[in-house]
Amino acid sequence: MTIEPGDQAPAFTLPASGGRTVSLAGQHGKPFVLYFYPKADTSGCTKQACAFQEALPQFGSLGLDIIGVSPDPIKPIEKFAGKYNLTFPLASDEDKAAATAYGVWVEKSMYGRKYMGIERTTFLIDGGGKVVKVWPKVKVEGHAAEVKAAAQGLG
Repeated sequence: MTIEPGDQAPAFTLPASGGRTVSLAGQHGKPFVLYFYPKADTSGCTKQACAFQEALPQFGSLGLDIIGVSPDPIKPIEKFAGKYNLTFPLASDEDKAAATAYGVWVEKSMYGRKYMGIERTTFLIDGGGKVVKVWPKVKVEGHAAEVKAAAQGLG
């Protein structure tokens, strides 16, 4: 299933870093960035999270929250958040229900071996829960700036 701009964002409720719970309903009336990443504390995921953390003040001034989601259990997520001082919520999607609903839990292939994993994807969602923009197969370099530029008109 592919989520396209204009689609209603699938509902989710997930435990997140800092003892928080994040949900689509909890974001009602507030635009936000929802990004899925494969694994906490790996090089690409760390770069991506740190870039969003760095841009947090600009996203905040646009009235946008950022939520990161991975299939990791909450413990490694808490460790990852603490290690890099990531203050935005990082959610645990251990059963992959959110990743599946958003179409980012996909078959991947490395060295000829096929396996299931997260396709690094970012969604920009408006205050009404509609998907405004989707970035599939995200390349980390410059991504936070790209998302910020697209979010400018949402505040």
